[in-house]
Amino acid sequence: MKHVSLLQSITLPDQRSVGLITDLDSRLAARNAGQSVYSAKFRTWKRITSLFSINDDKTAQFEKCLKSGSGRAFANKRLW
Repeated sequence: MKHVSLLQSITLPDQRSVGLITDLDSRLAARNAGQSVYSAKFRTWKRITSLFSINDDKTAQFEKCLKSGSGRAFANKRLW
């Protein structure tokens, strides 16, 4: 089952990350360990929320939506 995770940098709270994952704990650990080139400079990360659906296709569509302009506006208003 896939999840859409919303992460926020503790050191720089304006930095946020939205991603489609299968294991939240390993993704968060990898982000905080600096394994992602982009996110390493914004360490330490915390989970804001994680959402999932039984249908992986719908979950992927929602993640794609959250990365769009209107999706970011929705997330800023309702999820962060």
